[in-house]
Amino acid sequence: MELLLAVTAGSLYAAGLYLLLRRRLAQLIVGLGLLTNGTNILIFTSGGLTRAIPPVVPEGADALHPPFADPVPQSLILTAIVIGFGVLAFALVLAHQVHRTSGSDDIGDAG
Repeated sequence: MELLLAVTAGSLYAAGLYLLLRRRLAQLIVGLGLLTNGTNILIFTSGGLTRAIPPVVPEGADALHPPFADPVPQSLILTAIVIGFGVLAFALVLAHQVHRTSGSDDIGDAG
């Protein structure tokens, strides 16, 4: 399962970087979103994958018994989703203003 998620994260990074190198603002913004999602999958995979074993200490025990899910990457992903949404919304507003001002979404156009 880790291999599948690693390949998915790598393909999202590759597609995101390809779109970031394009000349149109719309493709740049989609590439930024793909990079954000690739990073979220990478952080999620780095925490280790376990099924249906929450990181809760059972009653009467002193510590967790492996395997258990690490809650730190999950909380980092939640924070990254919120920050990524804010950056994406700002980029959309900025692209809209650039399109209104110059009449084009081409980055190289000096309009």
